[in-house]
Amino acid sequence: SNVIVVPHRSLTVYLGYKTLENSFKVPIFGNRKLFQAEERTAKRNQYFLLEKAKIKFPKLFKDPKSINKPCIVKVQELKRPLERAFFTVSSYKDYKEKSELKIKQGLISRKDLEKASIEELAIGTYMNFNFFHTSISKQVDFIGIERRLQTNVHDFNALPAKQQLDINIDLQNIEVGHTPASIRESLLEKVIKMGDKFVAAVKKEYAPGIIGPFSLQSVITKDLELVVYDVSLRVPGNPIVATTSPYTKYQYGKTFGIGRRIAMEIRQAQEEGRLDEIVT
Repeated sequence: SNVIVVPHRSLTVYLGYKTLENSFKVPIFGNRKLFQAEERTAKRNQYFLLEKAKIKFPKLFKDPKSINKPCIVKVQELKRPLERAFFTVSSYKDYKEKSELKIKQGLISRKDLEKASIEELAIGTYMNFNFFHTSISKQVDFIGIERRLQTNVHDFNALPAKQQLDINIDLQNIEVGHTPASIRESLLEKVIKMGDKFVAAVKKEYAPGIIGPFSLQSVITKDLELVVYDVSLRVPGNPIVATTSPYTKYQYGKTFGIGRRIAMEIRQAQEEGRLDEIVT
């Protein structure tokens, strides 16, 4: 009793969306029906929500034979349910060679490959924009920005091009940490409006809408367009924001992260007798 569960990716992966929606009896801080939209295989998935919000996302290739430009194949890793075995391709031939190699290596399954999403590779500066909203919030809070550190791709990319060509290794995108970031002031309004549009779209499609934190993982192109390539609909793993974000300080007078923002909302809901509005 007197418990509220704050969901993160491990909870959704290991318990499963059906269990969370139908069998998990403990109150959850969040909209438990919404979590499954994070998976690209869901019917009303993140692509669906981004389209409803009129937020730009990468072009999708339904047929690998139509690949005619650099793309990223987003497929579930076979042995580790928390990880995704993403890989880049530039043609159907490249897709066939790399996917067959990864199947042979036991990194992915053919079944998961058939369900994979193939996106045009978004080129630009990668930033994760973190927001917060509930039905008792007066607005969508912009919490902060971070960038991912991934092995083994990050430090491999730091090598000179000649050395990269000489080293024949399999590149992976396994998240191991984060670094803080900020954005130029002239782009900040675009980011905030993007969060507002996403919240409005989700409320229409998944009532009562977003409850808690969410992240729009984006690319800023050379034309200063925001392109969202991934959406997180629960607590993102980015503790670095708690000590580095200037945006919460602008709004609340102090710097804090997602955990404290959740605690603030639960306390307010409890004091106002509105806990039923922030749990499902």
